[in-house]
Amino acid sequence: MSRTPSRRTVLRGLTVTGAAVIGFDPAGRSWAAASESGRELAGIPRLSGTLHTDESSLSAAADDYGHIVHHRPVAVLRPGSVQDVVAMVRFCNEHRLPVAPRGQGHAPFGQAQVQDGLVVETTPLADIGPLGPQSTTVTVGAGARWSDVAKATLAHGLTPPVFTDYLELSVGGTLSVGGMGGQAHRHGAQVDNVTQLRVVTGAGELVRCSPSQRPDLFHAVLAGLGQCGIIVEATLRLVRAPETVRHYQLSYDDLETFLDDQRALVEEGRFDYVEGQVSADADGAFRVYTLEAVAYGPPAGPAPDDTALLRGLRHDPSTVHRADLPYYDFLDRLAPVIAAMKEAGVWSYAHPWLNLMLPGDSAATLSARMLDALTPADLGPGVILFYPLLRDRLTTPLLRTSDEEVSYLFDILSAVPPNDTAAIDRQLAANRSAYEAVAAAGGTQYPVGSIPFTPADWRTHFGPAWRLLESAKRTYDPGGILVPGQGIF
Repeated sequence: MSRTPSRRTVLRGLTVTGAAVIGFDPAGRSWAAASESGRELAGIPRLSGTLHTDESSLSAAADDYGHIVHHRPVAVLRPGSVQDVVAMVRFCNEHRLPVAPRGQGHAPFGQAQVQDGLVVETTPLADIGPLGPQSTTVTVGAGARWSDVAKATLAHGLTPPVFTDYLELSVGGTLSVGGMGGQAHRHGAQVDNVTQLRVVTGAGELVRCSPSQRPDLFHAVLAGLGQCGIIVEATLRLVRAPETVRHYQLSYDDLETFLDDQRALVEEGRFDYVEGQVSADADGAFRVYTLEAVAYGPPAGPAPDDTALLRGLRHDPSTVHRADLPYYDFLDRLAPVIAAMKEAGVWSYAHPWLNLMLPGDSAATLSARMLDALTPADLGPGVILFYPLLRDRLTTPLLRTSDEEVSYLFDILSAVPPNDTAAIDRQLAANRSAYEAVAAAGGTQYPVGSIPFTPADWRTHFGPAWRLLESAKRTYDPGGILVPGQGIF
């Protein structure tokens, strides 16, 4: 890969409030300073990066985008190389310290936090490998943001096939959960477009894996919620990028019609991107539906034809919004919205998100119940989204959907003032009830939200893929140190 992480001074100890830390006290489960004596200490591995135990680093690692769960680690690793991750995972495995990787900290429910353990920040591992106009893949570090990957590949007329709506997430983070976007009905999720990984297992082994090399590990890591290994590098599939896209927003006043049109579009493959939003009407009822569809122009597709693309759809024709955009501007369309949210302080709200996989045949009934119970106060400055998905495009075993040919990813992305704990608790309870109703109908969750879950729930969630994950966990994380915040094992 072309750019290596910057090397720092080799660290044998670290300094906290003026005292040099020289080792770890296994009995006291704490770092020990040079001024202390008479204690059996485990020496800190030789690192090219930095290990932090200062208040600021620990507090930051005990928070995330959700601002609901707060588990405080004993140290934070900012690696100077992949070998630092290997060294510290081996150290933690030896001393029974739990470990969790952290990318952009966008988890909403403490998934990447670890009580009294080590948080590994992956942001320094942000290499993007060599590219050319004929490249079919690109190898990137787990800490690379999708926005940077897009810019690097677009310089050669190429692009990963699938993006999440928010581009400032890390590659390792989205590959650990799935990576859903409006292109997934055509190309699968981001995890379905990975050809190879480099992973640090829970035993501290650095392993290269793919569908043909250590396939058990490969399939247990993609959408495996960090249970069997820390992704440090991924090789991503590339396709030809369009120069421009045509972006349509179509209005509906009936939920079932809106969902049926979404389904028809993805089954026909008429558009490259299909998504939808729900908003409140003047009375505060969530009955305004907007179908968002995007057609890619040359050289990735033909020049868009409005008549052909919109034929047979049952939207309100008087409210069609159409725009031609440069491809990257479309991908990064949320950037000004995010900037405004940060300016207004909304980014720091609590986010008790609900993310569910609805069976296609019952999606209208299930979502209508949830939407009828929802108030604008419950949602706050959040959004409600629908993504129609085709089961045969989603090939990663641990990325679970319903068993029907079409599922809908249904997201209620609430935002609540972080000091309103009563509202947060109500939302979490409502999330749990909604999940139970969806599970009873044959659906499940997409595990990027805030749904209280037990180990038994996880076994049900993974269904026939549970044995794959359980076996890989025993093989690759025998000490059970990786990512306890998910609550799976």
